[in-house]
Formats: sequence, structure tokens, C-alpha cells
Amino acid sequence: METELIVNRVAKSGLVSLDLEDYYHPGERVVYDLKDNLFMGLILREKDFREFLKTHNWSQYEGKNVAVTCSEDAIVPTWAYMLLTIHLEPYAHTVVFGTLQDLEEKLYFDAIARINIEDYRDSRVVVKGCSKVSVPTAAYVEITRRLRPVAQSIMFGEPCSTVPLYKRPK
Repeated sequence: METELIVNRVAKSGLVSLDLEDYYHPGERVVYDLKDNLFMGLILREKDFREFLKTHNWSQYEGKNVAVTCSEDAIVPTWAYMLLTIHLEPYAHTVVFGTLQDLEEKLYFDAIARINIEDYRDSRVVVKGCSKVSVPTAAYVEITRRLRPVAQSIMFGEPCSTVPLYKRPK
């Protein structure tokens, strides 16, 4: 009886897998909502806000990722967000203006910016599609934008089942 040799065609294909889940920042994500600093839920009073900034315990944001927003329909001057950032920045890992989604995108964009894209030059890259953490669509767009000038081809999915996206013209 002849035994059939099993060949791993995926391993022999020369595909390079890139898993964006590997770039997930594990730090805690929190929202700082300026609505709590509004007088009567309507306006931000500079004197009161500056006093709050002086006395607030900023160390509670140590190493955290902070999205700064105002969920009330109030007019908040731009300088208020800037002052808040000045107080958060020495403690927080990251500070962004916006939602938790904006924060997640920023964390991924920062991680993608640190990738040595030359490692993928002339490669057939598969950007992995399934992950245990939620990867923002914006991160997939950003990695595609960065890979397209250097990669021979870009695919999405798993090495055994890919969706072709780009192939460099010969």
C-alpha cells in the first residue's frame, strides 16, 4: 500500500501573513466627557474649569487611552479640549478628541505607522481577516494604503482562502 504524501501548499506558496490583531494596544480605554464640567449642562465657565483642572487627580489616567468628548449639545471652546489634553498627556498613553471608535483607530494608526513597510517589499501579502479583537475598518484601509506601493500583491482573508485585492502590474 502506497502512502500519499501530504503537501502544505500554503506554506510553499510564499504568502506573507499580516495580522492586524498583533497590533492591538492592550491598554484600558476610557472616555473623558466634558459634560461633567458644564455649568447647568450648557456652558463651560473658564474660571471653574481651570480650578477643576488644578485639583483633579490626573494620575488616575496613568497608562490609559483617553477619548475626550462632550456628549451634551453645548458650545465648548476649542481651548478647553486643549487644556484638558495638557493635563492628561503626562499620564495617559494616548489622548484623542472623539469617540472610543476614534481612539481605537488612532491606536491602530500609530501601530501601523511603526511597521517597517520595507519588510513587505515584493511580497505576496495576506492581510488576515478574522481576529479575536475588533479591528476597525480604518486600520484595514490604512495598512492597504501603506502596502500597495511596496507589495507584489495584497489579499484579504486566510492563506488557504483569500480574496485578491491588488496585484502589481508587470
